[in-house]
Amino acid sequence: MKRSRIGDLPMRVIYRILAVGVALVLAAVAAVVGFVSSGSSDQPGGGKTGQIAAPSAAPPSPGPPSPEPSASVSASASEQASPSESPAETAAPSPSPEGWEPAPDRSAVIAALADPRVPELPRDKRLGRLPGKAYKSKRRIEDDRSGVSLIRFGKPWKVFGASPFSTKQVLPKVKGIAHRAMLVSSPVPILVQRKAKDTALLAARWTLNHHPKGSRIGWVASQPIKDGWLLAYRVKYKIKKKARSSMAAVAVVEAPGAKPAMLFVTIPDTQGKRWRDINTAVSSLRLK
Repeated sequence: MKRSRIGDLPMRVIYRILAVGVALVLAAVAAVVGFVSSGSSDQPGGGKTGQIAAPSAAPPSPGPPSPEPSASVSASASEQASPSESPAETAAPSPSPEGWEPAPDRSAVIAALADPRVPELPRDKRLGRLPGKAYKSKRRIEDDRSGVSLIRFGKPWKVFGASPFSTKQVLPKVKGIAHRAMLVSSPVPILVQRKAKDTALLAARWTLNHHPKGSRIGWVASQPIKDGWLLAYRVKYKIKKKARSSMAAVAVVEAPGAKPAMLFVTIPDTQGKRWRDINTAVSSLRLK
């Protein structure tokens, strides 16, 4: 009679059945793993095929981009930048053959205004007609060193030794007055500022060296002129304990590629009838 239940089978048959079942399960698992592995190799970066293709789509080595592309981008950006976006050194005027260049800041102006002899500049105000008769002349003096020309006055003015200036004209000396009326031109003898107005201020302060000791400035006019700035002022001082004064003016004009030129004129009150010559002198200043 045949055995119909598993429990009736011999043990060795049961072991064989279990072994076959385990083998079938292992085969199925292997097949699934192989399928998944072959499918993932078709994805970017997966399997051997992905590892070979990756370098052609990415930089040869990890890390930041090489400097060459950055440099080319910077150069392109600087070429397209507006003048106001350019560095200060490229926006500033190029140094002249003499090697000058504008001061980087206004520290010299701040120092000048701290000088008790030099008050704050007034609001812009034009120079009016000063006392005296207007002098007319077509003769001119050429100042090649400064790149300007100006009127050449006739008598009582006369051309005098220019040093340390480029050109110099003077009025006769007044008895008992050491300070002499003069009209001079030269490159500005002070630190050039970025604004002509500031340069004129420093030049006006410097001219106190050519007035009596203890002189102080009182502003009369401050106005723009062609290519520059004009400051007119009364210089007050004492001679033998007596209060005296001079009328003076400084005009600064900027010439392309050259250091700014300065015209300086001063006339003491003892020759006040010649003060109108100051109007004539500053209005005659021209770039060559």
